[in-house]
Amino acid sequence: MNKVKIVADSTCDLSEDLIKAHDITVIPLCIVMHEKSYYDGIEITPDEIYSWADANRSTPKTAAASFDKTIEILKPYFDEGREIIFIGISSKMSTTCNVIRLVAEQNNYDKLYVIDSLNLSTGIGLQVLRAAELSEEGLNASEIVKRIEGARDKVQASFVVDTLTYLSRGGRCTAVTALMANAFKIHPMIAVKDGAMGVSRKYRGKPPVAITNYVSELIPQLKNADKKRVFITHSGCDKSIIEAVYDMIRELNLFEEILVTRAGGVISSHCGPGTLGVLFYSEN
Repeated sequence: MNKVKIVADSTCDLSEDLIKAHDITVIPLCIVMHEKSYYDGIEITPDEIYSWADANRSTPKTAAASFDKTIEILKPYFDEGREIIFIGISSKMSTTCNVIRLVAEQNNYDKLYVIDSLNLSTGIGLQVLRAAELSEEGLNASEIVKRIEGARDKVQASFVVDTLTYLSRGGRCTAVTALMANAFKIHPMIAVKDGAMGVSRKYRGKPPVAITNYVSELIPQLKNADKKRVFITHSGCDKSIIEAVYDMIRELNLFEEILVTRAGGVISSHCGPGTLGVLFYSEN
């Protein structure tokens, strides 16, 4: 048993294999459709979300982790008296970190540390895996928090979105903008900076071309990245596109691990199918 228990929320987008291998506990956020709430990754899948969204011409709403579910998941570790580190989605995107703090406060538990990742998807996952490995090395909670927060701004997280339809349905861009972008095959690159998402640049062409150009332009950054691992995270891309990106990164011969993961329900609800990102720690 690791001395420090590492907990994340479901937007970390780590695979089941990684979660099991590092004894990570995941608290689900909520997906709301027709006033009914579903636990992300437990009661609903991204493909089910896409089917509902297309049938209803709407985008599901997402909500922070529920108070009751959080208590249910964390109470066994409270009872064991363990040090716990929770790493969650950026507080600029969700109130989940505040939910975790409130649970600790109402249970008078002072061994729970909350890290605002200032990120999303495997931009969180990178931090969670690093924290888990530090726990495995025997570091205490305060030292792990110091190291994770100290390197937080080195996480490089960006995605290329295939269609703006889902962002438009969710009110994150206008219907006219989405229509024009889709018509002219414009694919925005969404980058995370200071805990918030913004359009960094735009690519034109069919998805394979746009994503290949995106990865090609990342190569200088990848050469200056931490060589431990890099994530390729997607929300349901064609297999050939994922393989092409994997091969581009593998041929650089830089990384110990190239991890491919599929985004969960929260990220998929906002970005829609066909989104792909390359995420890593920079060295500097």
